[in-house]
Amino acid sequence: MRYAGDLSPEEAWQKLTAGAVLVDVRTEGEWAHIGIPETKSTDNDPLFIPWTFAGGTPNPEFLAELQRQSPADDGVELVFLCRSGVRSVAAAEAATAAGYRAYNVLEGFEGEPDRYGERSVNGWKNRGLPTNLAKD
Repeated sequence: MRYAGDLSPEEAWQKLTAGAVLVDVRTEGEWAHIGIPETKSTDNDPLFIPWTFAGGTPNPEFLAELQRQSPADDGVELVFLCRSGVRSVAAAEAATAAGYRAYNVLEGFEGEPDRYGERSVNGWKNRGLPTNLAKD
């Protein structure tokens, strides 16, 4: 593992309430149509920086955007989230290589698909953590 570690959605929520910053690396379409984590009760707003664009094209500005948006506090921990916990691993690895303390959220926002292909098994929103319907 080339980042600080993996967190369950509940552990990620605990990190956020303790001052970590959530970085949602899904695409704009996912934010708009599937929803986003709601973090108003924590001290930090989430960052929305796509790891890839629609169609899977890598975001060449990911680290530059992370540097622009991340808090000035060098000690802040970043918690990376995607749909299922795959893209967020790559983002956490890249952030760690750039000097950040980065974690990955296992299961992601939507979690694993069930036997019918519905994403209802686990993940941030299926575990009952706060969500909004769409990014403003």
